[in-house]
Amino acid sequence: MSLRTLTRPDLLEGAVALAARQLAAPAFDATVWARERERLVAAWREAQTQPDTVARQHFHQAVYRGHPYGQEATPETWTAIDRAALQAFYRRHVRPCDARVTVVGAVTRAQADAIGERLLRGLAPHGCTPLPAVPEVAPLAQAQTLSVPFPGAAQAQVWVGAPGIARNDPDFLALQLANHILGGGGFTSRLMREIREQRGLTYGVYSYFLAGRHAGAFTVALQTRPEQAAIAVQLVHESLRRFTREGPTDDELAAAKEALINGFALRLDSNRKVLDQVAAIAWSDLPLDELETWTARVGAVDRETLMRAWRRVIDPDRMVTVVVGGQP
Repeated sequence: MSLRTLTRPDLLEGAVALAARQLAAPAFDATVWARERERLVAAWREAQTQPDTVARQHFHQAVYRGHPYGQEATPETWTAIDRAALQAFYRRHVRPCDARVTVVGAVTRAQADAIGERLLRGLAPHGCTPLPAVPEVAPLAQAQTLSVPFPGAAQAQVWVGAPGIARNDPDFLALQLANHILGGGGFTSRLMREIREQRGLTYGVYSYFLAGRHAGAFTVALQTRPEQAAIAVQLVHESLRRFTREGPTDDELAAAKEALINGFALRLDSNRKVLDQVAAIAWSDLPLDELETWTARVGAVDRETLMRAWRRVIDPDRMVTVVVGGQP
């Protein structure tokens, strides 16, 4: 739950009081849920007509293989959920012992403590019964390629990837640098040069690590004409193998460090962005000096550290490849 309010005392008091009341006793009105369920079902059905949605669903199923990260709700899921189920889930899973409260703004430490205590007070009756542990995402045992027909699609959707890392992995920053060089740096990235600039196969190609409390997916994604999908897939895999074999040049590593360090201030130029960063520290159990030491730690990553991290996580011979709408 997030709350944004002015810090004028009368407004802050009223906003926190309303938020605390909602946390303590949400109505879960059956009529409202029925309306929201219809909206969710309509949006889901519309999404199934889009090739990028179909590609994402097949990709996540293949990468996560039954792990909760790969599960998605469907109309059947929502139909099975009634008001009683919502209430039971809320009582079991929303507990003060799991909560992280992040406050950013013109308030004192004492005020922040009071806000946090007030917001969580109503959750105390929920207790703290141990929840089942969520397993880690297992590495892929072998490569898998899925070609999914999508008649009438003007563009083929190409997704390539594998399980990646958790946000609190010690190699997170090294892999952020590696990914910036490979496909996360926009027009300066290798994938963009290889697939767009040199061959004109796509308007854009990018890669990223989706790092959460468990290992999210490492993903390379692009769109191209259906008759060009096969060569685009080949170039992605060749780029992954070359980077894993040879690594970055000294100039590429220096440029990636400069780009990340120079862009760091833009992550902290508003209260909302600071909130997101600090909340991420709490949610992922990161050191409290994460933001103060970030630029120094990025600057200290050398080529050997980067390549050791990359090769530990990424195996180009064990990748999921999904093509939706491409030709054989």
